[in-house]
Amino acid sequence: MTRRGNRKVAVVGASLSDCGRVDDATPYTLHAQAARRALSDAGLEHTRVDGLASAGLGTLAPAEVAEYLGLRPTWVDSTSVGGSTWEVMAAHAAEAIAAGHAEVVLLVYGSTARADIRAGRRTGTLSFGNRGPLQFEAPYGHTLIAKYAMAARRHMHEYGTTIEQLAEVAVQARANAALNPEAMFRSPVTVDEVLSGPVIADPFTKLHCCIRSDGGAAVVLAAEEYVRDCRRPPVWILGTGEHVSHTAMSEWPDFTVSPAAVSGRLAFERAGVRPAEIDFAEIYDAFTYMTLVTLEDLGFCGKGEGGAFVEKGRLRVAGGELPVNTDGGGLSAQHPGMRGLFLLVEAVRQLRGEGGERQVRRPDGELPRLAVASGTGGWFCSSGTVVLGR
Repeated sequence: MTRRGNRKVAVVGASLSDCGRVDDATPYTLHAQAARRALSDAGLEHTRVDGLASAGLGTLAPAEVAEYLGLRPTWVDSTSVGGSTWEVMAAHAAEAIAAGHAEVVLLVYGSTARADIRAGRRTGTLSFGNRGPLQFEAPYGHTLIAKYAMAARRHMHEYGTTIEQLAEVAVQARANAALNPEAMFRSPVTVDEVLSGPVIADPFTKLHCCIRSDGGAAVVLAAEEYVRDCRRPPVWILGTGEHVSHTAMSEWPDFTVSPAAVSGRLAFERAGVRPAEIDFAEIYDAFTYMTLVTLEDLGFCGKGEGGAFVEKGRLRVAGGELPVNTDGGGLSAQHPGMRGLFLLVEAVRQLRGEGGERQVRRPDGELPRLAVASGTGGWFCSSGTVVLGR
């Protein structure tokens, strides 16, 4: 077992709040619900928590969240790098615990993104504004989804990746969601149905894009000496990596390479494992292309080989060689904004054997031993990767 600093660090609790369609809750409510459930899962009182990581809510996050939860942490993190926030925060928390700066750290998130739009409290996010570097792109209508679509088109041009191969990512995510009673959308879809949907940003149709839901998630990290007091078996943080690559599209050297190429390499090196040893992967999937290119950059297949890799059904829980997004991912299960924390929750559940009908098994029928969770932020601007094991 690879040590981080002076102490090993484990995830000892993980849970979701109510997710999907939640019209009668505030983001604070979902934070609290997820936090209570994760601490109960760990078997720890909230008074044991001395570290808090939170982003995306309040003027003074995480101070407002700490106050709402009745916590007085002596270690905090509010790093905000989009969808990769939670993998990056997990890395920071693990380092802090290993160094003795904290004992028990709570990572928590909650959002009513869907309900807010439904109630007219906000509109769909088409742009991140026009200040800073974005001032050179916003006048041309370059929205978030347009950036991902342009990157996907470049991959198709460079490597011959087809729209049918990208559609396979959505089809297999939905197949996994069909096994998850908590998933928002569970009805099977076909490649033809993905391709025939309304175009959102060429080449993406509607089903190439993540759903919009409400929901929250929380995980509890603790030093190794706390494990014996916890209710669930530990899931160890074996290695982490983080990387920020660009903001302006003009500063992105290669649209076909994501920052996971760096964060993944660092995480695997620090964990002392190879991609071939990983039993399943949880990958941020706001769009189908994210899954495909992240698989390449984490080393599960060669650069440009992602299309051929995904089209053979490898991502399915049932019969897949490398189950990916075992809960259905952001394409089918839930996506309430910054989804990176949900990747960690699902990875922990799978490693503990709590997947139910969607439980991943090794070829010998045993529970999985190693997993990777890789989050992406912005338009491939940042990445955080965490290797976990039991």
